[in-house]
Amino acid sequence: MPKIEVNEEVFYALADPEGRSRLQENRAAFEEALSCAKAELDEDSDRSLPAAERILKIELNDTNRPDLWGTAGCARQLRVYGGGGIPEYPFFSRPGGVQKTERKVQVKQTVKHVRPYMAAFIAGGKAITDPMLRDMIQTQEKLAWNFGRKRRTISMGLYRISMIEWPVIYKGVDPDSVSFVPLQWDTPLSLREILKQHPKGKEYAFIQEHEPIHPLLTDLKGEVLSYPPIINSAGLGAVQVGDTDLFVEITGSDINSVTLALSIVACDLADNGFTIEPVEIEYEYDTPFGRNVVTPWYFQEPVFCSLARVAKFLGENLGADECVRSLARMGVRAEKAAGLERGSASGESEGVRAWPPEYRNDFLHAADVAEDIMIGRSLNSFKPMRPGDFTVGRLSPVTLYSRKVKEILTGMGYQEMIYNYLGSRKDLVENMRGNGGRIIRISNPMTENYEYVRDSVLASLMASESVSGHSAYPHRIFEIGKVAYRDEAENYGTATHQYAGFLHADKDANFNTAAGQLQTLFYYLSREYEVQESGDPRFIPGRAAAVLYRGREIGVFGEIHPEVLENWGVTVPCTAGEIDLEALM
Repeated sequence: MPKIEVNEEVFYALADPEGRSRLQENRAAFEEALSCAKAELDEDSDRSLPAAERILKIELNDTNRPDLWGTAGCARQLRVYGGGGIPEYPFFSRPGGVQKTERKVQVKQTVKHVRPYMAAFIAGGKAITDPMLRDMIQTQEKLAWNFGRKRRTISMGLYRISMIEWPVIYKGVDPDSVSFVPLQWDTPLSLREILKQHPKGKEYAFIQEHEPIHPLLTDLKGEVLSYPPIINSAGLGAVQVGDTDLFVEITGSDINSVTLALSIVACDLADNGFTIEPVEIEYEYDTPFGRNVVTPWYFQEPVFCSLARVAKFLGENLGADECVRSLARMGVRAEKAAGLERGSASGESEGVRAWPPEYRNDFLHAADVAEDIMIGRSLNSFKPMRPGDFTVGRLSPVTLYSRKVKEILTGMGYQEMIYNYLGSRKDLVENMRGNGGRIIRISNPMTENYEYVRDSVLASLMASESVSGHSAYPHRIFEIGKVAYRDEAENYGTATHQYAGFLHADKDANFNTAAGQLQTLFYYLSREYEVQESGDPRFIPGRAAAVLYRGREIGVFGEIHPEVLENWGVTVPCTAGEIDLEALM
């Protein structure tokens, strides 16, 4: 879980500006207040230090709230929850109400297939102090590392606006054609040389090193601001204590993530007393928000939650007025309304409609609204209830059967692996030579790395093999876990099944070894099966077979296709297979 370090003096001033001693001197009250942000005090400050130098370490237990990963964001939640009121951020553009601005960033066609999206704003009106700069760097790194998947999907840059000639240009270039002096360096380096020589370049080279075109941010004169997402320039990108009027930008591969991250930073700086001015982003290609977007941009949609759903989730009947008040304590604007919940086929019902704050995008359905109502009302306000039913827990049949399969595969020399059920389209579809016809996409993913629900175990096994080339061969690994895929025969159009997948990597791995392994597994499971030729594109044609049980296809095995091996960077032959265990039961 994310952990942040906050300057105690700055944090308390933002969290409780009118009575900071209440939280600062009453540690129990402070720790209880942190629960509204799903946070807890990880380490108290050293009381022997001067107040201005004390540091609090706070652990955050909700990865869906990146707005809390900084001093201002976490303090904002405590301030609003304590009665500070919902903050206003008038600098946001919204559908039907776009802010005026003369500052522009031109996004060229050349960057469309490299790192296509950008958002930006200008912050001014006061000088940066040392605690502010440290917190801005921390927020930048937390957002880019955790929310931005180690800078893959988002990265942020800060620049001194006084040295920039507008408009700013965001484009794609040949990595050998441009040189500049990067931060913490004395001589110019080309983009390719930065990836090989500069410490930050080496750390993040995996993002760009295989691409023919690399992103670059310059001003109208051609002066380099940064090489996103690797490093800023030593000139325009060297922000220091005392600087004013900053240009803040975020680039990335997912426009929702880029826009949300920029909104978070803008709200944080506004809370710190900065004046925020918007910037217009002019694209040479179409985006989900259009070709001209004035950022910060409010793109969130309202979510309706019925009172019946609130009662079902929370165990108490709450009125609409109480729900609206509870949401306000979480910084959420809401109103009494009649509506239809997402995914519901029933008629309209009484409830509340909630608009997520500018710095949040975690309201996916009614359950998220109910959760904020619960926290805003206070967990201690709910009366404890004893369970009304007496039940005895037991393992499900599929769990017992899966354990049996695990024992067999372990006895056959395979090592068990455990993976995430979510992944990226590149890993689950493109690297496996699939067309994505049956894969399920999450409607509002936090990052593209967890955008799809896997429909096969094989991609997960290949991901492990791709980083295991240093280990002695042969490699035999397996996993037993859930997969989900589109199925029109099911009520909700999707099916979830327990699968067993196995992979064997070795210079002698071939179809016959895979067939022998499968035969051994079915022998110990006391199941008869048949095979027939399979055209599965993940395997070599003529060296793959579908597994039939009682006339129904329940799996596949064979030799992995060379293109799949190349996509994953695997240099030895591999055989693999997967079986639907629920079909065998």
